[in-house]
Amino acid sequence: MANIIEITDLGAEELLPYTDTSEKRLIDCFSQGDGIFTAESPKVIRTALGCGYAPLSLLLERKYINGQAADIIELCGDIPVYTASSEILERLTGFKLTQGVLCAMRRKKLPSPQDILAGAERIAVLEDIMNQTNIGAVFRSAAALGFDAVLLTPSCSDPLFRRTVRVSMGTVFQLPWTYLSTGAPDYISELKAEGFSCAAMALRRDTVRIDDAGLKSEPKLAVILGTEGSGLKDSTIDRCDYTIKIPMAHGVDSLNVAAASAVAFFQLSRNI
Repeated sequence: MANIIEITDLGAEELLPYTDTSEKRLIDCFSQGDGIFTAESPKVIRTALGCGYAPLSLLLERKYINGQAADIIELCGDIPVYTASSEILERLTGFKLTQGVLCAMRRKKLPSPQDILAGAERIAVLEDIMNQTNIGAVFRSAAALGFDAVLLTPSCSDPLFRRTVRVSMGTVFQLPWTYLSTGAPDYISELKAEGFSCAAMALRRDTVRIDDAGLKSEPKLAVILGTEGSGLKDSTIDRCDYTIKIPMAHGVDSLNVAAASAVAFFQLSRNI
């Protein structure tokens, strides 16, 4: 049976997952397991539950108890369900809940890069990308366009930050991912040791077009993407097997990393 709790104290400790503006602290603030994260919107929460993530509590507007969150409450069993008006929830969280539902969930232990690479043929690798929206969009494109996994360098932003999870539409729960054990450019050796050819998306004169026949025929391919401003490190590009580009018109030299990733994944996927 649902444990419905009306919010009376905005500073209550049990509401920390919804009030702490430093999401990074939520990884370490619980002594058991690997920390927590918050998932936003009914669709995203349902996806996380379907992928085996354990819920700790729910936060929602009163009107959703018997509305669009009724099935979620039932799926979550007897965990606390904190509720209040939309105005109070906005004061509590610091933002307007566009779909009225948040869920604090337990993180899972991340797999090793070797575990992920062993069963993959097409992977996306993100180098030092901090923009949470871009990471979420890359995950969504990778999942939709048939890539097997996403690997991130240690300096990347956390894929389970709330904004990233929301932008990804929950695909961060569906697609295998983990952090590489080393940063740029040393992680290239990790990828090659597992049999992957490495393709850097970068603006250099020695690039090949993204529709190059050799790229498509590679049995194992890692597509490596960098930050919006500085892009990939030169040392990373130098160690890759390919430097690839998307042909452009009207004098445009590049696309946003999220848009570029979608084009690359569609062209180079072996699963669609």
